Amino acid sequence: MPNLTLSNEQVIDLFKQLPEDQKQEVYKILILSQWDRWESLSNYAIDKARIVAKERGYDWDTMTEEEKEEFIDNIETAQIIPAPLRSDSFS
Repeated sequence: MPNLTLSNEQVIDLFKQLPEDQKQEVYKILILSQWDRWESLSNYAIDKARIVAKERGYDWDTMTEEEKEEFIDNIETAQIIPAPLRSDSFS
């Protein structure tokens, strides 16, 4: 089979012309090709979240998803508000 040389723009234009089921197949291939990287990054983030939670007296593994989201929101806010002025408790 001969090799084709296509620009990124040409590849994107061809992709846009695919039927939806074939687009889904391409998405799947792209996701799977990056899965190891995503999994590694996700594990790294979870490990860091556990450390920060423990430093603040929380157990990441026993927190609900809602508590985790609120905790992360509070961490983001803590970067703006000085430590003595913030409340680290969940409502």
